[in-house]
Amino acid sequence: MKKFRKVLDGLTTSSPGGTIGSPSCGSAAGTPTTAPTPKEIDVQETLVSENFQLCKTVRHGFPYQPTALAFDPVQKILAVGSRTGGVRILGRPGVDCYCQHESGAAVLQLQFLINEGALVTACADDTLHLWNLRQRRPAILHSLKFNRERVTFCHLPFQSKWLYVGTERGNTHMVNIESFILSGYVIMWNKAIELSTKTHPGPVVHLSDSPKDEGKLLIGFESGTVVQWDLRCKKADFRIYYDEAIHSVSWHHEGKQFMCSHSDGSLTMWNLRNTTKPFQVTFPHGKIQRDGRKESCKPILKVEYKTSRSSEPFIVFSGGLSYDKAGRRPTLTIMHGKAITVLEMDYPIVEFMVLCETPYNNEVQEPSAVVVLLEKDLIVVDLTQSNFPVFENPYPMDIHESPVTCTAYFADCPPDIIPILYSIGAKHKKTGYSQKEWPISGGTWTLGSHTYPEIIITGHADGSIKFWDASAITLQMLYKLKTSKVFEKPKPGEGRAADLVEEDPFAVQMVSWCPQSRIFCVVGISAHVILYRFSKYDANTQIVCLDVRLQCESDDVITPSENENNPCFPEPGSHSPQPQHPASPSSGTPEGIKDSIPCLKVKDRVVRVPPGYQAELVIQLLWVDGEPPQQITTLDINSAYGLLAFGNCNGLAIVDYLQKTILLCMSTLDLYGAADPYQRLTRSPRRNRQSTSGLTELSDNQQSIDMERSKSPTSVQYPTSLHNDPRVLPEPVASLRASHCSPVFYLLDNVKGPGRKLSLPTDLKTDLDHVNGHCTSPTSQPLAGKPRVPMGPEGPRLTRRGPGRPPFRKAQSAACMEISLPVSHTEGYASRRAMLQQFHGVTMYSHDEHHITSPYCWSERESRENSFSRSRSSSVSSIDRDTKEAITTLQFGESYGRKSDALPTPCLWVGTSLGVVVLIPMSIPTDQEERMEEPVTIGPSGMVLMLKGSVLRFGFLDCMGAVIQSPYETWRDLNAPEDPDRPRRRKLVHFSPSSSQDACGDGHLAVVCSERQAKVFLMPSQSCLFVHNITESSFVLRADVVSVCNSVCLACFCANGHIMTLSLPSLRPLMDVNYLPLTDMRIARTFCFTNGGQALYLSSPTEIQRITYSQEMCDNLQEMLGELFTPIETPEAQNRGFLKGFFGGNANTFDREELFGEAAAGKASRSLAQHIPGQGGMEGMKVAAGGAVGDLARARIALDERGQRLGELEERTALMMTSAETFSKHAHELMLKCKDKKWYQF
Repeated sequence: MKKFRKVLDGLTTSSPGGTIGSPSCGSAAGTPTTAPTPKEIDVQETLVSENFQLCKTVRHGFPYQPTALAFDPVQKILAVGSRTGGVRILGRPGVDCYCQHESGAAVLQLQFLINEGALVTACADDTLHLWNLRQRRPAILHSLKFNRERVTFCHLPFQSKWLYVGTERGNTHMVNIESFILSGYVIMWNKAIELSTKTHPGPVVHLSDSPKDEGKLLIGFESGTVVQWDLRCKKADFRIYYDEAIHSVSWHHEGKQFMCSHSDGSLTMWNLRNTTKPFQVTFPHGKIQRDGRKESCKPILKVEYKTSRSSEPFIVFSGGLSYDKAGRRPTLTIMHGKAITVLEMDYPIVEFMVLCETPYNNEVQEPSAVVVLLEKDLIVVDLTQSNFPVFENPYPMDIHESPVTCTAYFADCPPDIIPILYSIGAKHKKTGYSQKEWPISGGTWTLGSHTYPEIIITGHADGSIKFWDASAITLQMLYKLKTSKVFEKPKPGEGRAADLVEEDPFAVQMVSWCPQSRIFCVVGISAHVILYRFSKYDANTQIVCLDVRLQCESDDVITPSENENNPCFPEPGSHSPQPQHPASPSSGTPEGIKDSIPCLKVKDRVVRVPPGYQAELVIQLLWVDGEPPQQITTLDINSAYGLLAFGNCNGLAIVDYLQKTILLCMSTLDLYGAADPYQRLTRSPRRNRQSTSGLTELSDNQQSIDMERSKSPTSVQYPTSLHNDPRVLPEPVASLRASHCSPVFYLLDNVKGPGRKLSLPTDLKTDLDHVNGHCTSPTSQPLAGKPRVPMGPEGPRLTRRGPGRPPFRKAQSAACMEISLPVSHTEGYASRRAMLQQFHGVTMYSHDEHHITSPYCWSERESRENSFSRSRSSSVSSIDRDTKEAITTLQFGESYGRKSDALPTPCLWVGTSLGVVVLIPMSIPTDQEERMEEPVTIGPSGMVLMLKGSVLRFGFLDCMGAVIQSPYETWRDLNAPEDPDRPRRRKLVHFSPSSSQDACGDGHLAVVCSERQAKVFLMPSQSCLFVHNITESSFVLRADVVSVCNSVCLACFCANGHIMTLSLPSLRPLMDVNYLPLTDMRIARTFCFTNGGQALYLSSPTEIQRITYSQEMCDNLQEMLGELFTPIETPEAQNRGFLKGFFGGNANTFDREELFGEAAAGKASRSLAQHIPGQGGMEGMKVAAGGAVGDLARARIALDERGQRLGELEERTALMMTSAETFSKHAHELMLKCKDKKWYQF
């Protein structure tokens, strides 16, 4: 029977609630009703599988772990390579392209084919790739894999078809760019150096052709040897041997001298007339010591020598500082004449490049700027001004200014919100930037036709919040908010305050934003909530602070008698429960008063706040009995109701932010009252509370509690009685619990730094199988399952966290979390559950399938076979039932609190970690004056629904299948000047479930999604219409009801990397794509869906990746992306003059094809390198030409090809005409010469 029920439960087709939904979906307090068949719910579902396609759209932010830099001076585009094999190509704002090598090998070097629309990348796996940039999605045309030698340096001369490749063995190879095939021409290292040299010169670190003669190649070896190789004669012109290792070489544009940077911090200048020794040696940062010797300096890693017509040459280099200045930051030095300017950088310099006006290396360079690639930033320095200011970066490169800890994505925002945020944020921008235009201005980008206002919000470890304009797949910062300004700065060394001072006490954990009312809520890691209102005017304000004791624990229920059954909700008509017994968790014991302090101190004085978001209310959870408050797991705010609700692993709190009062604060168990669906086991008593007699008295007191409600909105007291069902504690379970110790929290406590892998030993798997907990590693707190050890006669308990231990360490950002998440093997289960504990940010336990009487019972064998399932053995199950139940999601909305309700009322939907859904109805005064004076009444709990796994998301549909929006208040500026003619009144916008469905009758549909399952209920009958088991082998991390293609669907992101969409309300699978093979902590915490078929996540600690699962957006993506390549005429070379051309050598007559071609040099060894055809040829062009603009793109490509052929034909015609004229001239001269000669004179 169990197996048959499980088979039925796994069906994804619709079924009446009486057969499948009733056992688990009906109200636990009443008899399940038979639900109408789906045919009675007339919903025309328009979404089909063809509406969905998953693809990446754009990547924002700074390239993570950059390694290489390149610039095209004609196209004016910049390329940045990374250690993970990524390439970012940047142009004007809006032109931003991301490419990824499939191998994932680090990019060592980048080389543009200047003004050709192509890029060569050299990777750490000794492979060269040729990228086609003439399409909006660049693709690889050719690859060349070196088998026997390691690539160390590449050089591509301007307008050359041959790439010079230096290797670790010291050899230099030639690669044809068009065919990507090696030439037989090789410069062997032993031929380049003298035969008398006894040592290997080392890897090739530099290759460049002489500006004076392209037939001369300068080769720099790491050991300090420099060779100029004559490519025609195949011999060395000269060899230079220097004692110090060489890092880089740079030519003077005339080709008569060059400069080298060395490992001892020196710069040497060499003249080709005398190569025996350098004619100048300088130590730019080395001082002469008293003994006459130069102080040792750090290596100069790169130098560039650039000339200017109007001033002295520029010498730009990185490094070279003396070793004695250990505390100095990385520097870039600019030497201009006798002036030396040292620019200190915030991060180590990876690469820099001087931008010049001309692409020709034999002309005066005229440098204009320096692009400096740092480890975590990209800056451009203006060289045309004497103070060398930096340009204002138009790209969103500062997402990671402080590590990102949470994200939120809002599509189709009110159109006026972006301009107002931008105008407020623009007032706080930095000044002192260069007034010139951003020099990286290549490519073209236009605002697409399929655009709408989008905003991305990022929360950071320092407590800052950033609002970004994400419209039209771009990203621009709008406004920055610092939440730390609400609090006093912690002062170390003052009693307990010293324990609370942490590195990141203000780190943002989650945000909630109502764009219509512009009310913004921030949840911090120190268990605090800040409510902000938006105003265009500055104001003097005093922040109201509310303290909440949310520390109700089942720990404190001490051996109850079997007839205890106290409902949590007394008679309706009041709003706040009142405790009666003194030893409850929330009562004021001497210890509680001593420890009733928040983690942070709010400013208690009137403060001047600028325009923008202004703090109005701060809610803080308090320490209780020396234990820190648990982090907040979920939050929801409703501006129409004026209410804010939040919960954690201890319970739920509801706050009236208009009256600044706490309406409700109770444990999760109290929410159920008599409708508790589980038989819970008690926990062992706290031995330091009282003696045995005292405990007995406490139990007796609990039986006689008479819960009364206080009707004053200001006299707020909290519920303390915990609901207890009749139960018996079996002896085996008691002994097991006494010995059980869950080690996961200690391990998580040790995870401090970024990039640490969380690995748990396999022998801990049994202890961890039951844990469905959620806790952040830097703030995890062991709560349950620890062995209780009596200490002394009174037997004080072991505190979960000692009074001296601070509650929070450095906030581990989502950006730096690198915890791997296995998806298929049971060996990785422990670390996976630990990851999920970090993901939800609290310490709590839960389980999917409950007591043996629950409709969902899994055998132990099934659980062990499932890598993501929990162990269902009786002993572990007992521990599960005896642990905490956390609030995992909250949602305000108009709904039906009970089956008998005829009209919808304001309700709060509550989801827990045990898969339970509780509905709390509320009575809110409608008149504005009454709303500010009369209390909000919270009624008794209406219903209990059941799902598998932690509840993640609620959604509401009318009976026509349209989304019911939560009611909201339209924005009004409370600081605006009073207008007597137009008094400021609250304007509410309601979306009643029955307002848009007169033909369908009353009621609405409720969509509930958990870790494992999705269900659709019909309200108010509470019948389950549709059930779908989303996953059996994994669990859902993120779920949301989103609008796509003028319809709605349920979008889910699973821990195994699958992204799925389900139709609503029938829950038909529409898309299931294995997008990410492994999900790490960073992606899990930052992944979020939004309307329009879009989503985003933090792909690296510094980058945001946006994706779409809408076929319509995929089709229009080509139109929205920028063009990297624009047809530009190559600038003509300057006229060198007769004398320079006559005495400057025969550089213009150098033909590389004649030297390196197969006819002259032969074929290279097949074993040396392997040619790999790319996928970016015609296929890439078809992709670029696909979609809505396919015909236009094809026509333009055809026109380009036709124009190119016509140009070639014109050139050939001109050559033929010239040849014909020359032939005619010679024939005429020959005719005149031979006209008068006789036959015998020939």
